[in-house]
Amino acid sequence: MMNQVSTCANIIREKSPEFYPQIGLILGSGLGTFASQVKVTSEISFSELPGFPQAGVGGHEGKLLLGFIGKTKVAVLQGRSHYYEEGKADTMAIAIKTLKEIGCQSLVLTNAAGSIESSSKPGDIMLITDHINMTGVSPLFGSRGNDRFVDMCGAYDEDLSNKMRVAADKNGIELKEGVYAWWSGPQFETPAEIRALKVLGADAVGMSTVPEVIVARHAKIPLCALSVLTNYAAGISNTPLSHEQTIIVAKLAEKAITDMLNSYLNSFSDDKN
Repeated sequence: MMNQVSTCANIIREKSPEFYPQIGLILGSGLGTFASQVKVTSEISFSELPGFPQAGVGGHEGKLLLGFIGKTKVAVLQGRSHYYEEGKADTMAIAIKTLKEIGCQSLVLTNAAGSIESSSKPGDIMLITDHINMTGVSPLFGSRGNDRFVDMCGAYDEDLSNKMRVAADKNGIELKEGVYAWWSGPQFETPAEIRALKVLGADAVGMSTVPEVIVARHAKIPLCALSVLTNYAAGISNTPLSHEQTIIVAKLAEKAITDMLNSYLNSFSDDKN
């Protein structure tokens, strides 16, 4: 894997020499339009980077963008791959480790998720404070050495989360907070499964992000994460669930998440770069 990471890093450096991004972003379903905020210096298709995911679901462009938000240097993954596409939990591992290799000091992960709480409606944004891995799988399966036994306490960095809270407040955005449950998909959950998740303490449910958090924790990259709540989970609303609904409703939060991410990213100086 590390050979592929080095190869990807070299390809990126050839296309954008002397560019060292400070923050990496992964944009979830329906959120790829935030990429238009980036003053792009380089654009690279995932297909040019060995081991990068080949996104196979609508709402994921499959591009790496290098550039600026204000004065902050960013690397934006416009899309991701999911566990349900090939049954591989480490599908984002090379991409995340490459972000660290090219200089990223922290990450922002975003996703679309279903709300388990009736008080959090479609279009709201939730700061993830912890997660529940309902799949029983790990992107670290097959790893060697004692560092595979990763401490997941504090996986969602409190300092970075506080910066996101400040960014939300600055823009007058009511930022929800809660626990995200990872479901393997691709089928949506049953009403009984959602009732079980609520008993376990989950506030939202989705099909991504958690394996990326585990990889980042293993690679010692701090992060914060946001869910755009695009629907009520099964059994809470009579609206039929679909991926098309996810993409459409994600656009309800487009302005809010754009304003918040812009404020968050601009709060970082690039003095070290």
